[in-house]
Amino acid sequence: MRFRQVHLDFHTSEAIPGIGKQFSKQQFQAMLLKGHVDSITVFSKCHHGWAYHPSEVNEIHPGLDFDLLGAMIEAAHEINVKTPVYLSVGFDEKIARLHPEWLFRDKEDKTSRSFMNPGYHLFCLNSPYLDVMISQIKEVARNYDADGIFLDIVGVRKCYCQNCVTAIRHEGKDPRDEAAMADLWERTYANYTARVKQAVEAIKPGMRIFHNGGHIRRGRRDLAEMNTHLELESLPTGGWGYDHFPLSARYAQTLDMDFLGMTGKFHTTWGEFGGYKHPNALRYEAALSVANGARCSIGDQLHPFGLMDEATYELIGAAYREVESKEPWLTDVANVADIALLSLEAAESHSEQAKAGRTMLPDAGAVRMLVEGHYLFDVIDLEADFGKYKVIILPDYIVVDGELRERLGRFFEQGGKIFASGQSGLNRQGDKFAVDLGVRWEGPNPYRPDYFRPGFATPSLGNAAFVFYSQGQKVALDGGTELGVREDPFFNRDVFTFCSHQHTPTSERTPGPGMVEGKHGIYIAWNVFEDYATKGSLILKQTVHYALDRLLGEKKTLATSLPTQGVVTLQEQTMAGRWINHLLYASPVRRGERTEVIEDILPVYDVEVSVRLSREVRRVYLAPQMVDLDFVQKDGVVSYTVPRLECHQMVVLESDLGAAAGRFC
Repeated sequence: MRFRQVHLDFHTSEAIPGIGKQFSKQQFQAMLLKGHVDSITVFSKCHHGWAYHPSEVNEIHPGLDFDLLGAMIEAAHEINVKTPVYLSVGFDEKIARLHPEWLFRDKEDKTSRSFMNPGYHLFCLNSPYLDVMISQIKEVARNYDADGIFLDIVGVRKCYCQNCVTAIRHEGKDPRDEAAMADLWERTYANYTARVKQAVEAIKPGMRIFHNGGHIRRGRRDLAEMNTHLELESLPTGGWGYDHFPLSARYAQTLDMDFLGMTGKFHTTWGEFGGYKHPNALRYEAALSVANGARCSIGDQLHPFGLMDEATYELIGAAYREVESKEPWLTDVANVADIALLSLEAAESHSEQAKAGRTMLPDAGAVRMLVEGHYLFDVIDLEADFGKYKVIILPDYIVVDGELRERLGRFFEQGGKIFASGQSGLNRQGDKFAVDLGVRWEGPNPYRPDYFRPGFATPSLGNAAFVFYSQGQKVALDGGTELGVREDPFFNRDVFTFCSHQHTPTSERTPGPGMVEGKHGIYIAWNVFEDYATKGSLILKQTVHYALDRLLGEKKTLATSLPTQGVVTLQEQTMAGRWINHLLYASPVRRGERTEVIEDILPVYDVEVSVRLSREVRRVYLAPQMVDLDFVQKDGVVSYTVPRLECHQMVVLESDLGAAAGRFC
């Protein structure tokens, strides 16, 4: 896979004439070169349903009179730029109006939107529409020199169209049985991906295929493996925010699949003509991708007349010039991690909170804490190798029973520890802890919010009882060491008992511990990660950081003086015998209602880093500048200072193995 990709949208109404009339091979190539682009996803069919090439199984756009797809592929290949080809699967507005009976329908028999509102309608792939799609995919694979197939707007859908209802009844099952329907929906999607693979492999074996649903579901490796690679759609300004990509990437990097991070050049999100983000934002987003082991993809949208926008490719080029210079240190890397966050989404907790759709919050809050604390971590599922890590985090709602309990037992035997919060660590029945955390569970705390008084220093916050807004648990000491206590308020806020504007102050009663260290790790009695995702209180983060540092001790791999908004990763290039320490710094700000923007990137000076490594290093240098850094190496820890960090800096730590590898390359 290439490192510098563009995803070129072209969703063009039949009401617009002159499609592609300004397309120029020379101008197209010039813009790709200006943007330092080495792969561009071009289009066979868009959401409107039109083909952008002559077709026997579809209709060419009525405003187009030549083979635009073929012209783009030819032009790109002449300058060694790859061309995956895009087909819209879930949306096809042309066919939606001809065959509304093929559309997705919810339990109330509604389609994804009214036909009286502008926009697209979602198809069910358990309908004759699937045969139409397979014929379109075959035509592209057979007739064009495509470097991959990108299929959009797909996934496991909860559909109650008559095709799905009839299918389940033919199996002798009841469509009112949601478990039976869920099995059908899973089989529908698996059948679609299998048919696509069979169709493509019969024509071009080994061609890359990606099915885009906008989110890679943690814990569903079977869904991920239906692709040849992963493309993590994550436009920070489009509602995803800057927290989303690290969460997705830290999981994707554990799957042993090629993957890329997909952002956009837009100020907001897809479909924005005339919208441009600041060059510094794209520089940072591309750097965030490579620092997390990903390739890069930047979304653009072509004007109906087919002329590539020069301002866009100047913008993309500012980011991709830097990526191009860094590529020797980006290939064949593995993330170095002390900590594993067992994703709540992956663990598929059966709690009522999880069923209510809150499974993303603990994952997101935990990742934000870990990034801000500059910890080295992965996000894992239940199939991961626990033995690779020193500490595993169980965020808020992780039930421990069956296989998970057995695997954690083996992890503890190897010296591993856990950090559990809230209901995590309880058994399936929810009446006692399944691991030894030094506490006995007594039930949910009836007071909410309540207070935590730490038994340790809290930098910059002082000695106080801090309000925790999330649901707390009542626990009693059972052989553990108390690290802080819970304090209840005088009463819950009610019509007859309320105090002040928000909640009741602490009564200073201490009915039990709030955080305890036991044989297998540390437990805190609140949903601290969910709380941090929604409230962001500093005390939550400081408490978790204290616990993690206590559990890691001298085994902690990396420490740095980088400010909180900085991002740190450590990637190992095993074959080259070196480690690459990525340091990033930028401060997103909120503009408007939802848009996070990076505009100014201020340099950070004299960033101190210390790294504990398994081998001695012979050289430490800045890449791609190739400037050597002074370093101190003592007791397996390498320490150095980065004089100046502006947006993104790589520091390469090269061992003797790396020198030998260089001689033989």
